[in-house]
Amino acid sequence: MNHLATPAAAPPLPTPWGPLDLTRYPRDPRERLRAWDAADEYLLRHLAGESDSAEGRATALAGRAVTVLGDRWGALAAALATAPAEQAPARITQISDSHLAQRATEANLALAGAAPAAARLLTTRDTPPERTDVLLVRVPKSLALLEDQLHRLAPSLHPDTVVLGTGMTTEIHTSTLDLFERILGPTRTTLAVRKARLIRCTPDRTLDPGPNPWPHRYALPGDIGPVSGRTVVNHAGTFCADRLDIGTRFLLAHLPTAAPGARVVDLGCGNGVVGTAAALAAPGAELVFVDESHQAVASAEETFRANLGPEARAEFLTADALGDAPVPADSVDLVLNNPPFHSHQATTDATAWRMFTGARRALRPGGELWVVGNRHLGYHVKLRRLFGNCRTVAGNPKFVVLKAVKR
Repeated sequence: MNHLATPAAAPPLPTPWGPLDLTRYPRDPRERLRAWDAADEYLLRHLAGESDSAEGRATALAGRAVTVLGDRWGALAAALATAPAEQAPARITQISDSHLAQRATEANLALAGAAPAAARLLTTRDTPPERTDVLLVRVPKSLALLEDQLHRLAPSLHPDTVVLGTGMTTEIHTSTLDLFERILGPTRTTLAVRKARLIRCTPDRTLDPGPNPWPHRYALPGDIGPVSGRTVVNHAGTFCADRLDIGTRFLLAHLPTAAPGARVVDLGCGNGVVGTAAALAAPGAELVFVDESHQAVASAEETFRANLGPEARAEFLTADALGDAPVPADSVDLVLNNPPFHSHQATTDATAWRMFTGARRALRPGGELWVVGNRHLGYHVKLRRLFGNCRTVAGNPKFVVLKAVKR
């Protein structure tokens, strides 16, 4: 008898138009993580005039152009796409930095029975809509990404545009409200409801917010091997956009040198420092940069070209680890990886596990996966289970560099 309990299905999102079943992407049957939270629910109730806030009046959506920024798993876009015809927006545009969020949105639109064209899905690198009548902002973890996107969206707003933000109380700070006020116009926030808040902003087209400060460039330290003193380019939202993070620094100190002509993947590349270092150390190596963030992949490409020249060849892929990237099995010699261990507010090893399994599939026999991670995460256990081997290359009180070989 199997005594392992299967996690119950996550509860549906209550919307003003009925409950909505939602999924994350990719769905992990081991976890029961919801694809929505109280902030999504609060915003939808407010739009329908069911809010507990003092401004509990409906926001007219019918026939209007609605832009949804930062929709984490497509909950907002899918809910709006299920609105009755008399309340439905004329156009729904979702703007997201996350490949996973876009794939989840596609899945959730299908679950809701909406047509694939019910929402136009744009990335944060695409040109924003020319006109926005209602702007809905799911406040991101990165203030830099919010700053960049508000600058990019400001020209599409008009004096009658309704701007509403939402987030959990732990995600909305004075600095968050200051960004809305400085870039778009007068801003206020509601009282908390189930630990979620709304932000209401009134666009002021006479406001001059100044130039968009992103992307940000800086010079690397002079003691980190091939990339010492080199230029790094960071688009807004990229991890550690103003300095070299200490995990990457530790990996760079122990970076393997690829063989001539080797195919090397910088997996979860961020700003591309690790892959760029590998390319500089091994001229002739074939580099592939992979991240689920569109901002990160753009940063990696600009970092790589700033240091190896505009004609240098490499691939830059936005994908879920290597699970849906066009990288054939048994085609890679070396994978370099600094995996994240958070998915928004959830601490999880699901992303690292997908990275490790995708790397094993892509590696040739004899190919190597090098991982840097916090010592307490115990990645060596997962790597031994998956590869049948794992060696500690280096360690300090905080980090370890591990190597696993595909047999």
